Order: sequence, then C-alpha cells, then structure tokens
Amino acid sequence: MGKRLTVYILIGLVLGLITGLVVNGAIDDGTPAATAELKQIADYFSIVTTVFLRLIKMIIAPLVFATLVSGIAQMGDTKALGRIGGRSLGWFICASLISLGLGLILVNVFQPGVGVNLPLPPVTATSGVETTAFNLKDFIAHIFPASMIDAMAKNEVLQIVVMSLFVGIGITAVGEKAAPLVKAIDALVHVMLQITDYVMRVAPFAVFAAVAGTLIERGPGVIGQLAYFMGTFYLALFTLWAILLGVGFLFIGRKMGALIGHVREPLLVAFSTASSEAAYPRMLEALDRFGIPPRIASFVLPLGYSFNLDGSMMYMSFAALFIAQAYGIDMSIGQQITLLLVLMVTSKGIAAVPRASLVVIAATLPMFNIPEAGLLLILAVDHFLDMGRTATNVIGNAVASAVVAKWEGGFDPPEPIEIDPLPAPAGHGPARDVDSFREV
Repeated sequence: MGKRLTVYILIGLVLGLITGLVVNGAIDDGTPAATAELKQIADYFSIVTTVFLRLIKMIIAPLVFATLVSGIAQMGDTKALGRIGGRSLGWFICASLISLGLGLILVNVFQPGVGVNLPLPPVTATSGVETTAFNLKDFIAHIFPASMIDAMAKNEVLQIVVMSLFVGIGITAVGEKAAPLVKAIDALVHVMLQITDYVMRVAPFAVFAAVAGTLIERGPGVIGQLAYFMGTFYLALFTLWAILLGVGFLFIGRKMGALIGHVREPLLVAFSTASSEAAYPRMLEALDRFGIPPRIASFVLPLGYSFNLDGSMMYMSFAALFIAQAYGIDMSIGQQITLLLVLMVTSKGIAAVPRASLVVIAATLPMFNIPEAGLLLILAVDHFLDMGRTATNVIGNAVASAVVAKWEGGFDPPEPIEIDPLPAPAGHGPARDVDSFREV
C-alpha cells in the first residue's frame, strides 16, 4: 500500500492547494465579513486534520513504549544500551551544532531582514507566545515522569522514553521470568502497527484539509509578503539536507539512496501536516523495512524526537537573526555565537510543545535585547515554514538511526512488514497470520 498511499497524499496536497486558492479568491474581498467567513470555512476543514492528528496521538504513546521496551529487551545487555545511547546523543549534539551554525551563517549571507526597517516597539510589547515554562530547573524535572499513566496520557515522549528505559532494563535484569511480559509487549507492537495501517488511510484527506484550510484563511498574499525570507530559509534547509545526507553517505554509502526511498511516505506526511508525530509510526516501519535493527530504531527514533530537531534548530537561529535584522539591530559575532549556544541548551526536550520553535525563540530574544514582538512578523507564514522544518527533523532522525545502526554492526536484510489491508471476515478465507509481521 506504500506507493499508492504516497500517490494519494500527493494528490491530496495538489487538490488542497487548488481548493484553497480558488475558495479564497472567490470570497476574499478585503472586508471583515469576508475574512470572518474564510476563517469559518477554514475551521470546518481543520476538523479532518484534527481528527487525523488525534488518531495519530492515540498511537504514539503505546507504540513508543512497546517498541522501545522490546528493543531494550532484545539487546539483553545494559552495556549495549549505554553505548547506543552515548553514540546517539553524540550524533544529536553534532547535528544540532551544524544546524544552528549553518542557520547563523546563511542568515548573515542572505540577510533577509535587512531593509524591512521595522520601528522598535514599546518595551512592554510581546508576541503573545507563552514562554514562562522554559528554565533549566523545570526542564530537568520535566524529563522524569511523576506517573507512568500521566506520561502516557499526555504523550510526553521524553518521559515515555525514560519510563521505557527503566522497564526495559528491569526486564533484562529479571531475565527468563519476564519472558511472558516480553511476548505480550511484542504482540502490542504488532497490534499498534496494524492500527497505524488503518489510521494512515485517512492521511490523504488530512493533507488535503490542512493545505486547503491554511490557504483559504490566509490566501496567497501571505506567502508573497515574506517570500524572500521563506525562500532563503528553504534554501538553507536544502543545504542542511545536502550536508546530512552527505555525512550519512560517508557512513552507509549507496544505502543512502535506498533509505530516502523507504522514508518518502512518512517524509511527505510530515511535510504536508507539519507534524512529526504524524510521521512517527510510519517512520518506524520504514526504518524496519530498510534493515535498521528494531532494537536500534526503537531506541534512537523516540530519543531523536526530543533531542535531534535539525530543521527546528536551524529555524531558531535563522528566525532570531532575521528579526534582529528587521529591527536594524547589529549583533557582533560573539553575541551571535552566544545566541547559538543558548538556543542549543534551551531547545532540548521541546518536541511536545505546540509551536515549540517559536516558544524557544520568544524566550531567547529578550536575553539579547531583541524585541520579542518581532515574532509577529513571521507568525503569518510560520505554518509554511513549519512544514519544511518538520520534514527536515524527520530526515535527520532517519539518517541518525542509520548511522548508529552502522556503528553497531550493520543492517538486517531489508524485508517488508506484511500487514494485510483488512482482516479476513469469518468464513471468507484464512485469518491473518501474526507471524507475517517482521519481528520487531
């Protein structure tokens, strides 16, 4: 179903673009009444997207928990767990520094904010983005779940990772006595992957609704107003892609082309919906089909969703300096490097926060006397920028998983996960064979 679903998603994307532009052009006459009507229509379209994202969120917590615990149990060795974790975090830190540094360099080269000449706002002006939750004490405390149930209920990926580490290590320590529990968790993985297959059938409709709704409400003009900023940012993203894929090629060689082919569907879902969560279940399957051992993919991928946000990292440095340029604020090289290091620390573990990149930027700008209200300049096009940075986050985690797998001894033979489109009705053929799944 993979290739057909990719085609359907592309069709939904194109139809969404056409529908959004046609409806906006037919209704928008610049009056407040027309604006209100367009927003109401866009809200109706958002129902489909909201339902899809809720279905995805329904899958995330049990899938992350089951795959991670199963992977740790398969390792059977806490030393291997520590080694994989250390290598993963080392890659994440290097990739984050490259993303932030590249954003800093390219925004100085392209200077998209120069010439905007915004007047400095009052000191009391704000962007309206909540920033009070971001400090080191709360971040460290937030990593550790107060309750297993609460972490699962709120889809706190980082807390679920910590919880799964304890459960997986406990199972490894208990040994044979925990075998029934391991078998049950493996069965849960298979069930969640089957549910994923059902949910992904809604993806083309969700993509159509997301794109159409955005363009209906905002129209093509919002893109033109900041076209140069958007264009230079996407050029920066393409440059980052080239670096990530190039470094990945140094480690896994020609397999890089096969990796891109396997992850094209979750990549397209991430881009179209601007949601990394929407791509997670399919990404896990894609990496498995590619040949990354499940014990590695199920550990690196959820960890990467909290610590390896390459596209978001680039956006934070790019957008912060764009706002400074728009206000005519000259920052020295030392200040820019300090800004980079601050963003490096404050951005970790924010994957579950809505518009996380904007929140981190809003919290960081006042430290460098840059008006926080400057975020209002880019809020109008943030959704379109979020599409690109989300896709970059996904490809960055795919490359990270492949490189760590190479470091850990190589890949499994590529095999597809066999998931029947629908269970056979009673009396109409054989029942679905659980063993048709590839062992995860």
